[in-house]
Amino acid sequence: MKKIFNFYYDGFTNMKLGKVLWLLIFIKLFVMFAILKTFFFKDFLSEKFNTDKEKSEYILKELTKF
Repeated sequence: MKKIFNFYYDGFTNMKLGKVLWLLIFIKLFVMFAILKTFFFKDFLSEKFNTDKEKSEYILKELTKF
């Protein structure tokens, strides 16, 4: 395990372009999940159903229909 950790640690510390690319990936993921989800995707199940039982029955019905 230590050899594997050292291999990746040395690889990431010696990167130049890779660090910038990883930063862009993390910024993109943040925008996708934090900002877009918050403002554009509503919580469909909470709006339509009141209890967890109703939500689970709806999901089960939707997943099992052909």
